[in-house]
Amino acid sequence: MSSLKTTARYNEAKDEWVLNGTKTWITNGGLANLHVVVAQVDPALGARGHASFVVPEGTPGIAQGRKFQKLGIRASHTAEVVLEDCRVPGACLLGGKDRLDDRMARAREGVHSATQAALGTFEATRPYVGAQAVGVGRAAYEYALEYAKGRTQFGKPIIDNQAISFTLADMRTRLDAARLLVWRAAWMGRSGQPFTGAEGSQSKLFAGETAVWVTERAVQILGGAGYVRDAPVERWYRDSKIYTIFEGTSEIQRLVIARAISGMRLN
Repeated sequence: MSSLKTTARYNEAKDEWVLNGTKTWITNGGLANLHVVVAQVDPALGARGHASFVVPEGTPGIAQGRKFQKLGIRASHTAEVVLEDCRVPGACLLGGKDRLDDRMARAREGVHSATQAALGTFEATRPYVGAQAVGVGRAAYEYALEYAKGRTQFGKPIIDNQAISFTLADMRTRLDAARLLVWRAAWMGRSGQPFTGAEGSQSKLFAGETAVWVTERAVQILGGAGYVRDAPVERWYRDSKIYTIFEGTSEIQRLVIARAISGMRLN
């Protein structure tokens, strides 16, 4: 967040903000009815000099840039959003100008706020990303389970082989553990409980890595049939990888958790 390049300049005479920059890896970028853009207002303040703006559909100066061709989740439109002298009314600043001025004044005086709003929002939404990952993993597990029951080799279903049955047991156990972490974090967010142990990040980290692990083993159980597009496990395997990348990589999740449980700012 502190390396943000998109800028926002306030024109007091017209009570409008002028946005310039390029956002990348944006879901529904250039297609959405509105975009929420985080921009740098005061570069000297780093992450504390940022603000968020609502850019309505049809605003001059906002356009779709390059559309990305991805490994997985190909049905999801992902593209750049280009802002060139994009002008939005002062009312499109989330939180209002007075609160922004007050926050930046405190930052210049060295007064630290408890949490950045954007980072707090990520922590609260990560359980929902974790729930998606659990769903992908569950689909792959259920498909592999039914396949193992029906596929016969040497006169018996392959699930009778201990290597296959133990793998399926581990798949189910990890999925159930991931589901419980997601349920806990979702309940905490819904009931206003503080994420003192970065429980949102815990759920997303474990669920995302579980989805990758489970789908890879589903492909392995199906063998050659899992490597071609005739069976959906090939697609779930590709789709699963994104859950260790977006909404914060697995490495970032571990950093967030480590900071939360240690009370220290770790690099």
